[in-house]
Amino acid sequence: MLLASPWIPHLASKGATVAEQLALALADDIVEGRLVAGDRLPAHRDLARTLQIGLGSVTKAYALLERRGLTRSVQGRGTFVAIQQAHGYRHIDLSSNAPPAALGARLLARTLVAIARRIDADHINLYAPAGGHDEHRRVLAHWLSLLGLNVEPAHLFLTSGARQALALAFDLVCDRQGLVLTERITYPGAIALMRRKGYRAQGVEIDAEGMVPEALAQALARRNRHPKPVVYVTPTLHNPTTASMGVGRRQAIADICREAGAWIIEDGVYAASSPGLPPIAALAPDICLHVNGLSKSLGPGLQIGMLALPASHCPAAQALLAEMPMAPSALSCAVVDDWLASGAVASIQQDLRHEAQRRTQLAVSLLGSSGLVAHPDAYNVWLPMPRDAAQALVAAAAARGVQLTPPDSMMLRPSDSASGLRICLGAASWDDLNAALALLAALLGASAA
Repeated sequence: MLLASPWIPHLASKGATVAEQLALALADDIVEGRLVAGDRLPAHRDLARTLQIGLGSVTKAYALLERRGLTRSVQGRGTFVAIQQAHGYRHIDLSSNAPPAALGARLLARTLVAIARRIDADHINLYAPAGGHDEHRRVLAHWLSLLGLNVEPAHLFLTSGARQALALAFDLVCDRQGLVLTERITYPGAIALMRRKGYRAQGVEIDAEGMVPEALAQALARRNRHPKPVVYVTPTLHNPTTASMGVGRRQAIADICREAGAWIIEDGVYAASSPGLPPIAALAPDICLHVNGLSKSLGPGLQIGMLALPASHCPAAQALLAEMPMAPSALSCAVVDDWLASGAVASIQQDLRHEAQRRTQLAVSLLGSSGLVAHPDAYNVWLPMPRDAAQALVAAAAARGVQLTPPDSMMLRPSDSASGLRICLGAASWDDLNAALALLAALLGASAA
């Protein structure tokens, strides 16, 4: 006798088709723990009858769930929840700007079986050439083309993560004590890198679209003895403010840098999370070095970085990488190749986008009255406030087990009073995120009283 399913049938309010609405409804209940490993899903015909939808829609929805690794089918018995819930958090980390978990164990197992049949053993037995294997460079060049950046594989250099690609970009175009212009509040990893290398970093004013072109032009005009400054900019889902530039703003930044004779280092690690806008490197390929990676787009465990270069910089990059190899894991590259070929990439990105939107909606519902800045595709929200107030909230949250990003780590000038609180939404479980955001809402309410 088959056990009855504990799931209460319903459709999600989102989704282009009925099948997607059903898949999202089930996925939400699995991720949030309302359905646990081993729970049986309703039979196809019973569910179609209950929801008054087509049998084909149920079949498609169940196939989507299994492709994600959330369910498994047992012949003659039905479809069951496959995902295991995580337990045992000692604290809640809202400081790591990681994407939500979207990769199921079953999808990973199928991927590893598939690549085992065709992976080149030499990619494991031998060291990778400087810049990565040609096959992997072709695969990642195809990935970038999906984001609107067409780059020759020979002009694409692969590293073990986007941070290495960013460090390589700075080494190529920035001298010791060189001038770097960037958003006055920006990615903590870039600030740490610039400080470690001794660059002279200067902040540029930002607004709702990111770096302000007029402020950049003024800063470049005052560059004094620095004949070839560098502009480091994040045009899509800027970390931490979530601002994204429109096409006009991107073109303006490119034009200003060209006129001033400045190099551009474009941080595009979030471009896949909010596609549809051209990278600055596509608008100014001769002066722009484009940094990208897959940790934010598909999963933190895929440590693959990419640096797309103007042809003029390729020999220098080749020489630097020959001295200090940075090639990514051959297995990670094979995984991405398989996902691109099978179409799993599109499914994973859709799931990530849906989960990011769901978590952003939760943050807005709990913190929205506090002046929160949120983008539905971002993995964090931004709460502008004075630096001292942000530091006090970080300390108060830490005392209660919630870890946040210190404001000083995101500011070029720690003395700058205009700062804010970056609240990362992706790494924590749903229950932990809910609890942490509720705590922050209470702390904000207490500080305002």
